[in-house]
Amino acid sequence: MAIPSLVALWFLPLVLPLCFYVAFTDLREMRITNQAVVALALIFVVMGPFLMSFPAYGWQLAQLVIVLIAGVVLNAAGAMGAGDAKFMAAAAPYVALGDLTLLFMILCASLLAAVATHRLAKHTALRRMVPDWKSWDMGRKFPMGLSLGFTLALYLILGSVYGS
Repeated sequence: MAIPSLVALWFLPLVLPLCFYVAFTDLREMRITNQAVVALALIFVVMGPFLMSFPAYGWQLAQLVIVLIAGVVLNAAGAMGAGDAKFMAAAAPYVALGDLTLLFMILCASLLAAVATHRLAKHTALRRMVPDWKSWDMGRKFPMGLSLGFTLALYLILGSVYGS
């Protein structure tokens, strides 16, 4: 993996709770809060200069802007929610450019698993435990925060173990 293992290891304990929070709030409310997105971006902005060289930090910070612009376009086209676009933009700087293929593979597997699990869980006792979750009755809409949060968390976990 292109991400340095030490960088992933430093980011992981701060980012992991946010990934869980984003997944939970998206399941419960079908929204990703601005506070979670801002916190995710701030962690990178504050810690990044201490963990990586300035050119690498600058390029990875530029990924935030690029993904945000793409997300705004996709949101305007109705292809994704605004919270999903903002979360992807805030998560983009954490990903080393050399790991994009791996990241997309994790995201695809995560999406398939999350959709299948969510659709199946809707017909189990879990739904009776949390009947007020909005995601149960949204039809074709899906809480992407579940798979987006898992993707970032798994990427950083793998990076901390197998990183350069």
